[in-house]
Amino acid sequence: MTATSTVVFADLTGSTGVFETLGNAKATQAITRLTHWIGQVCEAHAGRVVKNLGDGVLAVFPSGAKAVDAVVAMQRDHQKRILKWPENLRMRLQVGVASGEIVEVDGDCYGDAVNVASRLSDLSGADQIWATDTVVQQLSSRDVRFRSLGPINIRGKAEARVVYRIEWQVELATDLLTMPATLEQIAPPSDFMLGQIELSWLDVNAHFNASDLPIHLGRVMEAEFVVNDPRVSRMHAKIEWRHGTFVLTDVSSYGTWVRFDGSGAELALRREECVLHGKGEIALGAPFSDFTVPTVSFNLSDGAVALTHRGTGWGPR
Repeated sequence: MTATSTVVFADLTGSTGVFETLGNAKATQAITRLTHWIGQVCEAHAGRVVKNLGDGVLAVFPSGAKAVDAVVAMQRDHQKRILKWPENLRMRLQVGVASGEIVEVDGDCYGDAVNVASRLSDLSGADQIWATDTVVQQLSSRDVRFRSLGPINIRGKAEARVVYRIEWQVELATDLLTMPATLEQIAPPSDFMLGQIELSWLDVNAHFNASDLPIHLGRVMEAEFVVNDPRVSRMHAKIEWRHGTFVLTDVSSYGTWVRFDGSGAELALRREECVLHGKGEIALGAPFSDFTVPTVSFNLSDGAVALTHRGTGWGPR
């Protein structure tokens, strides 16, 4: 059966630490309770749970508005819930939402919207809701506030998709983020909310404003942030300010790895780029599993808002 629906992927981050703290049996029980609750929230907003995926839930909704209502309520209720938990047991939600035709076969569903929602959930990061333009087009100005992240290249898609971050936090719901009459007016100007990035490695610490960018992380003195390690390329990675976000691009011989606070997952970049958000770490020349890898900490303020991942199409250097 083929139908046009809105697909939601809601995943929990930080489950690895919960397993380490509680052990397999208690952690599994805790995660199962949470995913059951996520399903209940979806059903309370006219959604239908298709399946549970370990520490995540796949659900479908009859409209984008109902899906967004569900995930906003989910994030707000979960934020209140985890404030009472110990820090090392706090699992946060990352959500992807996409609309389109899906095909249901033997209790499962397939289609472009399913793939895109799954990928947006992976990319969004803790406490985030990312939605496609096809979802936002179904909302009225009273439904929700959000911010455009611009066109984002999604793995497996030939063309970039315009993606929006849903602002579910009440304190962030300002008039600057209210949905105007047309989608073309949503994207902020390139100098909107200029931010700052702080980089640290060993005893090296530096701050860069958005107006200072682009900068390079590399082994040679010509790099604006020098990491003197043989695994680091001369000019290993570039950070630039693009459409209100800090974009990290790997231009190295051996690759760059990124992980964000609150998420156990790491993103491997090989001649690819990602948009940095919040704070986290950048491993240069080897994955984080190598405890000797040179690791640069980053901390963003103001303008840095989201994470995405896209290929640059460059060849080996």
